[in-house]
Amino acid sequence: MLRLVSNAAESEEKIKAWRTKMLYIIGLGLGDEQDITLKGLEAVNKCHKVYMEAYTSLLSFGLSTNGISNLEKLYGKPIILADREMVEEKAHEILAQAHHDHVAFLVVGDPFGATTHTDLVVRAKKMGIDVKIVHNASVMNAIGICGLQLYRYGETVSIPFFTETWRPDSFYEKIQRNRLMGLHTLCLLDIRVKEPTLESLCRGKKAYEPPRYMTINTAIEQLLEIVQDREESAYTEDTECVGLARLGSEDQMIVAGTMKQLQLIDFGEPLHCLVIAGKTHPVEEEMLDFYRCRT
Repeated sequence: MLRLVSNAAESEEKIKAWRTKMLYIIGLGLGDEQDITLKGLEAVNKCHKVYMEAYTSLLSFGLSTNGISNLEKLYGKPIILADREMVEEKAHEILAQAHHDHVAFLVVGDPFGATTHTDLVVRAKKMGIDVKIVHNASVMNAIGICGLQLYRYGETVSIPFFTETWRPDSFYEKIQRNRLMGLHTLCLLDIRVKEPTLESLCRGKKAYEPPRYMTINTAIEQLLEIVQDREESAYTEDTECVGLARLGSEDQMIVAGTMKQLQLIDFGEPLHCLVIAGKTHPVEEEMLDFYRCRT
């Protein structure tokens, strides 16, 4: 009798969950369509509409036709690409659908790897929409593969592309603080996807620059540029770093060496990130030796 009551209660809970319309924000991991969790796949299967954010990151296969086709084939649902423009201008419409149907918003990495997705959750909750998060691997924990221990990292920084008139260096002070405390610094490198051209902004017509993904080489070039005129620099071209490309994919590349050494290496296709090493533990040194640049 107890078992029957228990089963009935479980069934009632499942029915209640099914009737309660939900916005699912689902992490896809870092590699390809197969990195989704079982819980994430189950959530996608429930959803009437499936969106995929397409501007804070990308899977190892990018956003090519084949890549999206692979996602749709595995998930059994058509996928709507949500670029920055769609999310900023039509977020209310996307969220409103979750009042009537289950809606999935797919995110590369982990849902909270970017502040954009936190904003989406806040907006949904203000609209009275139930939100369920399905976590996955992100660069913030997968970076541990290089051997530098996660609890020995300081504040993460983002490095934007320099332009002729805009060369921000506010991230330098964060790197400096980390270095003073002997902590490692994860540098996330700029992604420029569907950015409006200057001409289009002036004329009010929509036209976009080609996608750009910062390389480790460009990041190091910019990092060294901003310390040229400083009396006491937090790092030099001889500072130990780790360059990582396509983290989480089958062809990921990891190389440890000085900034000067890494600047000469071709890391291939995006996405890239860089770690500026702080004070290292002997165990960390042993791991870094596996990736050490031999040139």
